[in-house]
Amino acid sequence: MLTLHHLNNSRSQKIVWLLEELGLTYDVVNYQRDPVTQMGPPALKALHPLGKSPVLDDSGRLLSESGAITQYLLSRYGAGRLAPDPAGQDYPRFLECLYFAVSAGMNPIMIKVYARAFGLSDGAMDASVTAELERALGYIETSLGDGECLMGDLFTAADIQMTFIPELARAIGHKGNHPRIEKWQARLYARPGFHRSIARGGAYAYAEPV
Repeated sequence: MLTLHHLNNSRSQKIVWLLEELGLTYDVVNYQRDPVTQMGPPALKALHPLGKSPVLDDSGRLLSESGAITQYLLSRYGAGRLAPDPAGQDYPRFLECLYFAVSAGMNPIMIKVYARAFGLSDGAMDASVTAELERALGYIETSLGDGECLMGDLFTAADIQMTFIPELARAIGHKGNHPRIEKWQARLYARPGFHRSIARGGAYAYAEPV
């Protein structure tokens, strides 16, 4: 039995979405951010040493980190869905996109968030990080090309994971001029699986209205 420990307005929403697109049966345990600190509750730390969400419980086996959870779900339950053929030419780029979404693509956003929290939003460091964030968004824009999704016309888990970067970029006031990203996100937000994920996971502040 799959149980997702889900924190509102977090990357955990992407795992709810992934579970819905895969059509898997699962339970959700919802946690709410502190309205002042925006931190997750102590119950998450009691659940897993990292104290972060998402945490997937598969029949008593706990797994944290959304990238690891995504790969686990695709490998164990995906049956070839939401990923290109591992023997095909697109698979290396799929993996690159999947992990860019949780590493290099997110780093400048997190640095800007922490810099803002400590009053370091101006100066050379912030300018450098802003340029790095724009480079990340440019990478997504270029990767989309003329296709409907990151892998051309094939919707994959990389699309689900990667949407978090432009969502948070907008949330911290950095949108930029990326028309392909905007059209791509509008298409993704129109998917029935996305709407089901909101119904299961609760309101999600980072998505544009659909």
